[in-house]
Amino acid sequence: MKKIIIIGGGIAGLSAGIFAQKNGFESVILEKNHNLGGECTGWDRQGYHVDGCIHWLVGTKQGTPINDLWVTVGALGGVKIFHPESFLAFEHDGVTVHFYRDLDRLRSSWLELSPEDKDIIEDFCQTIKKLQSYETPVEKPEDLMTLMERIRLMISLKDAGAAMQKYGKISSKDYSNNFKHPALQAALSSFLPEGYSASFIFFALAAFTKGQASIPYGGSKALAMRMVERYLSLGGAIEAPCEAVELAISHKKVQHVTCHNGKTFEADYVIAACDAHVLYERLLKGKYPDHDFQMRYSNPADYPLASQILVALGYEGTVGTLPRSLSFQVVPFEIHQSTISRLTITHYRHEPAFAPEGHTLITCSINQFYADYEAWDALSRDYEAYNREKERIGKEVLQAIETRFPRMKGKLKVLDVATPKTYERYCNAYRGAFMPFFPTVRGKMMAHTGRIKELDNLLLTGQWLQPPGGLPVAAITGKDTIMRLCIQEKKPFVNC
Repeated sequence: MKKIIIIGGGIAGLSAGIFAQKNGFESVILEKNHNLGGECTGWDRQGYHVDGCIHWLVGTKQGTPINDLWVTVGALGGVKIFHPESFLAFEHDGVTVHFYRDLDRLRSSWLELSPEDKDIIEDFCQTIKKLQSYETPVEKPEDLMTLMERIRLMISLKDAGAAMQKYGKISSKDYSNNFKHPALQAALSSFLPEGYSASFIFFALAAFTKGQASIPYGGSKALAMRMVERYLSLGGAIEAPCEAVELAISHKKVQHVTCHNGKTFEADYVIAACDAHVLYERLLKGKYPDHDFQMRYSNPADYPLASQILVALGYEGTVGTLPRSLSFQVVPFEIHQSTISRLTITHYRHEPAFAPEGHTLITCSINQFYADYEAWDALSRDYEAYNREKERIGKEVLQAIETRFPRMKGKLKVLDVATPKTYERYCNAYRGAFMPFFPTVRGKMMAHTGRIKELDNLLLTGQWLQPPGGLPVAAITGKDTIMRLCIQEKKPFVNC
């Protein structure tokens, strides 16, 4: 029986481990932390459970290929799904724009708000409706497809291709200028950071409005733990905490993996289910560079990496009919010389177990990019200054929420503030990134096989391999990596 070492116990590593066991390999996952799941995680603070990952999960609609994959790996089988009525409610100068799940309701509410935008609203909704036919390709990666399979894939992606051709090279801000109403303009221009492709808006809302992007009850950590249970039930082994720190390489192969605790592991294959930058720069010490990744790492303007500040708050009360995610204007305050004039909060009313009885968990996410990470990186060298800044930001967010919701005054407390350095420290996430390279107007999307040039038994897997990244891509590429190994071993691939 061939052996596989999997470096990293996030969603990609767990998916690879599950399919390795299903296909007759003997596998072991080496995980840096005590708990597996990677960035699909949550943590407890002062009687609350802070969900640190899933805002919505692509793959929640039963009978679709991506949902079948989630069920196969144990993530969603028998799990109840929460379907919020809106993706986001966006307040602007006394007007609220709702991104409803019901596409007809979205259309009607926008037409009522701005009859003069009828033509562009109709086109917006029709594009979303067409894209509801889009299914995330799951069966096999393109490099393993036959010519006929590629042709069938291209035919199935006809509507997606048309949307990409029309909106892929238009920024969300430029697209928003097609609308006359200032609230609709503001909502659509703020949907994504400046410079990002407007196409992402349509794909995200298509998945949401068809019920394919909702929220599994129990949250992020529970989803990851269900995958851990599936992996262990198939005979997989876990070493944790056991961070891989060195690869011994000779004759174009990884001979063994050494971990921080001195343990060494040998196997026929090694799968790096970790951050791509960690693999290329830390484990491979820059000796096996990859042009596609290097080009993107060296051009943050066209290939930005997004991180976040996550502020978690406990509310001594219930939120009533407040939309699940709400974006609202605030009295401006500064973070690293950037002016914050708007906040987006998300409440977890649907998860009563995330808070003490009669209380509610609320989170606020603030996007962070290249310069922000640099500032956090410098500040983190002064422990006290770093913590003072986190405390200050927590207070700013709390006060902004109390200003918008006076009924909450005196009933909110800051539970935790996570920064890009938090995600880097705990998850080895390059520059604290929670997603890979985002689609921008000037950037080119990358599809990578995960193979490492000049190394025969090492493969990269995970969300970095193909757009748009995220948990679904992590699960898909974990499976695909084992499919590649099965082909290399000349054995049939077991998918279910």
